[in-house]
Amino acid sequence: MSAPHHDDHALHEDPVEAVTRHIPVAIPVAGAILIFLLAFIAVKMA
Repeated sequence: MSAPHHDDHALHEDPVEAVTRHIPVAIPVAGAILIFLLAFIAVKMA
């Protein structure tokens, strides 16, 4: 008898890959928010 083959890759997703999938969107959005806040502070102080 052979042991049943279980494909565990579909059941257990790597949490690091789940986060890194969103990095190409998250970094530019965070950068845009940071630039906006810095510009707002500069205008407020001027």
